[in-house]
Amino acid sequence: MNPALRGHLAMLMFSALVAGSFSLGVMVANEVAPEALMAARFALAGAVIGALAVAGGRLQRGYFRAPWRFLVLGGLFAVYFVLMFYGLQTAEPVSAAAVFTLTPVMSGVFGWLLLRQKMTVRMALALMIGAAGAVWVIFRADLGALLGFRIGGGEVIYFWGCLAHAIYTPMVARLNRGEPAVAFTFGMLLAGGAILLLWGWPDIIATDWAALPAVVWIGLVYLALFASAATFVLLQYATLHLPSAKVMAYTYLTPSWVILWEIALGRAAPPQMMLPGIALTVLALAMLLEGDAPALRRRV
Repeated sequence: MNPALRGHLAMLMFSALVAGSFSLGVMVANEVAPEALMAARFALAGAVIGALAVAGGRLQRGYFRAPWRFLVLGGLFAVYFVLMFYGLQTAEPVSAAAVFTLTPVMSGVFGWLLLRQKMTVRMALALMIGAAGAVWVIFRADLGALLGFRIGGGEVIYFWGCLAHAIYTPMVARLNRGEPAVAFTFGMLLAGGAILLLWGWPDIIATDWAALPAVVWIGLVYLALFASAATFVLLQYATLHLPSAKVMAYTYLTPSWVILWEIALGRAAPPQMMLPGIALTVLALAMLLEGDAPALRRRV
């Protein structure tokens, strides 16, 4: 299997795992300060990734040269996750997932600015279609809210976090110096964890960790192991083998995955009027990946 196809499969898994963080995140976002929760998340994920890196012999001398690179990447992801959970305090899971689908457009812009990655007409059209579908969901299929630009406060907060995520994606390719994905992820988690420790120290010591409900610990384990440790490695791998815009194109699947998560958790599906917007995001993904299909089949 060629690296490009593995990159696509990595992002398919990434989108499904990330979707779970929206549904579970809503359940825990108001139970503990986002800074404290994210610091614990990075610490646990870092321990897991570090153990895997050591066990696999992936940590070698010289991998952590120029440590400022990891501070930049860890800082961007720390901002993203903290703002995500502030947003989830008021935003609905599907609506927040729709905001996340705006990252491919922003990632494509930053991919050009930082890496001079070119965007074809087809790719630009697909991103516009996906963005239109995302906007329809963000405004909850309410044309009046769209025309009046009435958007929820949680969605606005999360949008700024998604901007940090969009910068992160091309920055991985820009700053990686040949380190394996696991080692590079470990460096980012260490740096991000240190930033969150300083940033959220007052909230960390003020949190009564022993008194937190079980749902918080369940959510934390999922966020750290599946929505952090696993997805960080998947994202790092994909960004080294696919253009930034195509990597982030898989975020278009997130609202669809979130709907499945919501149904599985026993919550109501979104209003049917929102489904056309979700369909547009899936169409955008298909358009972005269609050009790769023949080449991928030839190389398998």
